Amino acid sequence: MSIRNSPDQESSTLQKIYKLLYPGIGIKRWLILGAAGITICALGVAYFIRRIFLVTFPDFLPSHLEGALLLAAGTITLFVSLYGLYKALSPLLTSEVHINSIGETLYDRLAQERGPRIVAIGGGTGLSVLLRGLKQYTNNLTAVISVADDGGSSGRLRRELGVLPPGDFRNCIVAMSDEQSLLPELFQYRFKEGNALKGHSFGNLFIVAMSYVADNFVEALSESSRVLAVRGTINPATTENLRLSAEMEDGSVIKGESRITEHRGKVKEIAIEPPDAEAYQPAVQAIMDADIVVLGPGSLYTSILPNLMVPGINKAMNQTKATTVYVCNVATEIGETQGFNVADHVITLQNHTDNHIVEWVLVNNNIVDIGDRFEGDNVMISIDKVPYAKIATSDLIDINHPVRHDSQKLAQLIMDIYHSRIN
Repeated sequence: MSIRNSPDQESSTLQKIYKLLYPGIGIKRWLILGAAGITICALGVAYFIRRIFLVTFPDFLPSHLEGALLLAAGTITLFVSLYGLYKALSPLLTSEVHINSIGETLYDRLAQERGPRIVAIGGGTGLSVLLRGLKQYTNNLTAVISVADDGGSSGRLRRELGVLPPGDFRNCIVAMSDEQSLLPELFQYRFKEGNALKGHSFGNLFIVAMSYVADNFVEALSESSRVLAVRGTINPATTENLRLSAEMEDGSVIKGESRITEHRGKVKEIAIEPPDAEAYQPAVQAIMDADIVVLGPGSLYTSILPNLMVPGINKAMNQTKATTVYVCNVATEIGETQGFNVADHVITLQNHTDNHIVEWVLVNNNIVDIGDRFEGDNVMISIDKVPYAKIATSDLIDINHPVRHDSQKLAQLIMDIYHSRIN
């Protein structure tokens, strides 16, 4: 199928213009104040009319001052409003941006405010790739992220401080950010020196520090999202200290998300500890209210399934009226899905959850020889063997990184499904 061009990335100037013009962000307060000033002036005029035509109004002020004071108060309020509007709009008045571009930007932004309610579930790099594309189509975007990560910087912080692993949350905050400054780059900065700091990213440390200032991890996510002007909401699947374990095909049991991949064997079954972990209710509600729910892309066993193993999330997936979609990985992953084709991915997902967990499976059909550049192999299509789901195929790869999805191509295909452009 053909893929249409997605909305262009706006310049920082247009971003500022939108923030000024969109009601509730830059000028709403001045418009309300101006309306109040006009109302007060109208009352002042009414009091003068009352005196001229001898109409009886309630007396709130001395008769000779009523109209004059109201007119004065209304005029002052109106002038304050006009001054505020001038200050708010001064960047626009001095901008050289073409008015047509401004109009197109505002139209796109308003469309995003009215966009579909999309929930993306997963973790790792794959989820952030998806979110980067979807934020161009809707602001009603919710990311539900796994908390099973125990490797790298996140694992160290989790073990040392007892916090939820911040790494995947950081990546998604940056992916959903509308911030045009260096802040997103700062959040991703990883220290290369120092015994204590080496390997940690600034964003991880920021989120953990904020969790202490704000008293809880979820509030820290909210405040961090505000700092980076995130479009949408970021939620954990659960706030419990989740640990992942896997039974391998050789009979061994591996505990710990990072150790499962390091084992480099074949996974037979995945489980979470505690098995009755309570789902984070805002994440459950987002799934129930969604128009479309997307699973993946990402590591099948260690990023996607840990979310669905949380009973409350699984139940919500079975009860939601949303269109449900699974994004199959472009390439297999050593230590998780080596030798898998599309059907293997889907059947594994179904075996751990429900046969009808998803209605659609999105599959890349642009098979590029990845050679020895990356680990793993291309995921081969086996459309006739995928049960209980419809297949949508398209060129979904990132030409610069052919084992990953292209954000814009993937988001466009999802929007096509939402708008029923594919049968």
